[in-house]
Amino acid sequence: MIDLNTSTADERDIVAALKGHGFEIVRYREERGRFTSLQQLDEVPGLSGKTDGISDHVTIAAS
Repeated sequence: MIDLNTSTADERDIVAALKGHGFEIVRYREERGRFTSLQQLDEVPGLSGKTDGISDHVTIAAS
């Protein structure tokens, strides 16, 4: 499992649904703060509607 709040762009690119979007996810997190739900991935440029089934591969740490 890859944590959206601590993983690097390269680590995120390992997940097929996120491949090529790791940098945008990091930038989103830096601009808006930590992720609190997986649904926020739909707000990342280029990912809207492309994250079905992502919960099998990524998580969000509580702290």
